[in-house]
Amino acid sequence: MKITKFKEDITPEIANSFKNSIAIDTEATGLQIPERDKLSLIQICDEKENVFIIQPNKKNYLAPNLVSVLENEKILKIGHFLRFDKNSLEFFLKCKIKNIFDTKIASKIVRTYTDAHGLKNLVQEFCNKSLDKRQGSSDWNKDIDELSNKQLEYAANDVIYLHKIKKELENMLIRENRIEIFKKCLTFLDTRVELDQKGFKEDIFEH
Repeated sequence: MKITKFKEDITPEIANSFKNSIAIDTEATGLQIPERDKLSLIQICDEKENVFIIQPNKKNYLAPNLVSVLENEKILKIGHFLRFDKNSLEFFLKCKIKNIFDTKIASKIVRTYTDAHGLKNLVQEFCNKSLDKRQGSSDWNKDIDELSNKQLEYAANDVIYLHKIKKELENMLIRENRIEIFKKCLTFLDTRVELDQKGFKEDIFEH
């Protein structure tokens, strides 16, 4: 795994290097986006396990090269619990993320033999690795050059395994004939994110 740090945006060369799919994740100052907390870091992993960690400009969040990738319909964006990351990226970067695969939604639809759908659980099952989540509660808003190697490794681990997990879950969805309902859930995610941004955090379908 190779980690490359960027401030504000990736380069055009990096943006043009992504072909089929990327894994994405974000770190923030907290979970209340956008009413209280801010987007702190964006992690991307390509199919060759190159990880790029971007610290956006906190004043204007301008990142045209990154946005061009996120809005590219030909590039699949793989994430875990994209409800949060999609919300954060679209709100702060003023973009519309297209062509997604959410491993948490996929897991809940097809791994009905368990109620453990966290990224740590999926990495353990499909990659036979144990994630160390102790760095999760970090001050991600400090300068990226001040982040420790352990913190950077933690951030990278949130994307490095997603390509393999996506492949395994997709095979299971097809096998169990649940791929179409999964795709419908991804379509609804746009509406779910919009509801979040308008303050409707609860499940509006509950009694």
